Amino acid sequence: MTVTRIAYSDRLNAGKYTALVEQASRLGRVRSLVWQRYGSIAGVGSGLTDRQVRDRWLADGTHVQFGVLANAWKETVRDAMADVAANLASAKVEVRRAITRRTTDPVERKRMFTALKADRWAVDPFLARQMRKHWKRGRNRTHDQIVVRADQHNTVTDARGRLWLAVPGLQRRKMVKIPLSSTVAPTGTLRLMLRGGRVEVHYQIDASQMRSSLRPCGDRTVGVDKGYTEALTDSDGGRHGGRLGQLLSSESDRLKERNRRRAKLRSIANTAARRGDHAKAHRIRANNLGTVKRERQAARHRARVRTEIFTAVHRAVDKAATVVAGDLTKRFAGRRTLGRNVNRRLAAWAKGVTAEALTNVSERRGSALVHVNAAYTSQACHRCGRLGRRSGDRFHCTACGVVWQADVNAAINILQRAGDPDIALHTPHHKVKQILQDRTDRHRTRLPVQDSSPATAERRANNPNRSAMSN
Repeated sequence: MTVTRIAYSDRLNAGKYTALVEQASRLGRVRSLVWQRYGSIAGVGSGLTDRQVRDRWLADGTHVQFGVLANAWKETVRDAMADVAANLASAKVEVRRAITRRTTDPVERKRMFTALKADRWAVDPFLARQMRKHWKRGRNRTHDQIVVRADQHNTVTDARGRLWLAVPGLQRRKMVKIPLSSTVAPTGTLRLMLRGGRVEVHYQIDASQMRSSLRPCGDRTVGVDKGYTEALTDSDGGRHGGRLGQLLSSESDRLKERNRRRAKLRSIANTAARRGDHAKAHRIRANNLGTVKRERQAARHRARVRTEIFTAVHRAVDKAATVVAGDLTKRFAGRRTLGRNVNRRLAAWAKGVTAEALTNVSERRGSALVHVNAAYTSQACHRCGRLGRRSGDRFHCTACGVVWQADVNAAINILQRAGDPDIALHTPHHKVKQILQDRTDRHRTRLPVQDSSPATAERRANNPNRSAMSN
């Protein structure tokens, strides 16, 4: 397993950053050319690989217009062709589902699947129509990235212990040296991302080399419930990542106020432009409606959220050899009546990051991750199984007469759901509800089996003493 690490530049001067911006802009035109020629049906029909594209452009002189070194544009072509292939593969997933819905004949399905895999779908009317529907023509919007091959960069540490990364520039044999804030040298193929005066160096390493991979996992089986206020709540009552809700709510409220002010400034700029005062409109757009600071703040917020969630997952794995978690990948349908502010805050819920952290941390530290059906785990009592009423952090069970902590109750239900023979991972939620109700009905009526006959009930009525003893 490989993971992506990020190193940041430290006090990079404006001249070097300007040179990197110009190189990234030229490489962005290379990406645009790749998408224009090979990101459509005509490009797929050619069947060319990235090496064949490079050889063709070297032969016909297309590379002369790029104005960058050969290794730079060749790596960009390889990266862009990989993006085109990934975009095409994602469209084929939807087309395969359409094939499954269209026919049940195994021979016809195999023929369509084979034609789709071999990129011969253009001659089939149904496949061509589906591909036109699900595969939109791509367009490049990446003009701030530089891909550096593994043998084209080097690092050096100066006398003060500062790490410098040297990457090729626009001129041959002239490297651009970038000071890094990290003391760990990046290795392998690098991806430089330019973020408003700062350079992010993305690279991949083996997960076994990370210090967190050397930490052993626990020896128990623990159920965890993903939440908004806390990242995780385990079945033992432990709450991990308690600052998550505060981070998400404060950022959501801040964005609401800032966007309101930006909308007001944008309205003033538009009014000034309509009135003919273009200088005022330009000043507002240039000084008050920029995106550099906004993107920097968003990146800082994402980093804080990821740190909080990954730390919470590590604490849960510290005591668990098997982690049982609810599957929340499905979209929740239906109208929300929780209020505008609550819905806005829930929209920022980073449950995808939590799922990613559970997968990555469990794999690195050697614990097993088991996903179960999460339907009604927050609305059923873990003791009696009956559906109750949840109000905030409290769960009221009317049958037991007990008020549980809602997240702990859900975590225990998730742990019990792992060994449930009737509720599978993809069981529909309405069927899960029916199963839970049937179980509680059998428990309430004291029936030994679900299909007890009327004759048995009549014999119990004729012999009340025996019925009382059995009860």
